[in-house]
Amino acid sequence: MNKKTTFAIVTILYWFSLYTYVPTLPSYAASLGASYKAIGLIVGSYGLSQMLVRIPLGILSDHLNKRKIFIPLGLLLSLISSLGFLMSSSIPALFLYRIMAGLSAATWVIYTILFSSYFPKEEAPKAMGLINSYNYIGQLSAMFLGGLVVEKFGVSSSFMLSLGAAVLGILLSFNIYEEPKVSSTTITKSDLISVSKNTYLMTISLLAILFQLINFSTVFGFTPIAAEKIGATDFQLGLLGTLSILPGVFAAPLSGTFFTKQFGEKNTIIGGFIVTALSTFCIPLISTVPLLMFSQIVGGFSRGLVFPLLMGLSIKDIEESKRATAMGFFQAIYGLGMFLGPFFTGILTDFSGLKFSFYFLGFLGLFSATLSKKLIKY
Repeated sequence: MNKKTTFAIVTILYWFSLYTYVPTLPSYAASLGASYKAIGLIVGSYGLSQMLVRIPLGILSDHLNKRKIFIPLGLLLSLISSLGFLMSSSIPALFLYRIMAGLSAATWVIYTILFSSYFPKEEAPKAMGLINSYNYIGQLSAMFLGGLVVEKFGVSSSFMLSLGAAVLGILLSFNIYEEPKVSSTTITKSDLISVSKNTYLMTISLLAILFQLINFSTVFGFTPIAAEKIGATDFQLGLLGTLSILPGVFAAPLSGTFFTKQFGEKNTIIGGFIVTALSTFCIPLISTVPLLMFSQIVGGFSRGLVFPLLMGLSIKDIEESKRATAMGFFQAIYGLGMFLGPFFTGILTDFSGLKFSFYFLGFLGLFSATLSKKLIKY
């Protein structure tokens, strides 16, 4: 296998190990007696640990001038997380091991930078589109198979599936290629300040916060709860998650090529946020599972357009030696949306109900489109 193929397979296994149990985790937590606020906290803890770890991880990687060593580490953390879920069944345990999964996901910053090193600098958006398509392939196959095995064998089977993928990923990760470096890079305080003061990086990161707030509050948070309320089975929950991700497999590589050539990066992001908002508005109005699935297919395609472009724009103007640090800032900052979105949506749902929460998230999508129009310069 060539270096890009090997990297693609490891990336797919990495995300597969993190998402086999995601579609049924909210309903599983509810079955253990968790409130909406507790469910939101469990879902959001995945983003909390990423927010705290990604910046120092990016700095460390830039300082060592090494990327590859962090790949098996991330898979090992995923292995520990799935093993913990398998052996424990309390609400505090769900919170603890979801944090562990977030620590694993924090190494994604290294995946993106190492993969982008296989491409010329000007092809950063293309590289981000490709690696995000591998991300989506791993997630959707995990959620489909996860829902299927839970339906047949119970929730613990999804944790076992995650465990197996992590083990295989670790074994293959040692074959990943990294260009040899002759020396390490010292990241100084002024380097950190210059990256953190990059206005455009912070602008793109703000939009990513809003994107992840909506994404994790719906797809990975309360959309499965809404689906269960209209009669979705465990298999249908897995299928719903799959159909929320599947369009992104096709949208992600097209986002940095076809769509940006036809409409430009700015207009593609604006349109993506608008369609995401509309698909969110629809959720509380839907009373059948097939129609809910259709709405998530539409929303999944729009999300697949937006996020790779935001990732590519976050490092497009950053010099190579500081890219992992910049990507660490970007991914840590959008982790705020991954944490706060489900947490506050859970609180809002406890007080106002699911319908109001989805309407609020829909309006937030339209607000994000408006901000994109004003703030994105490309």
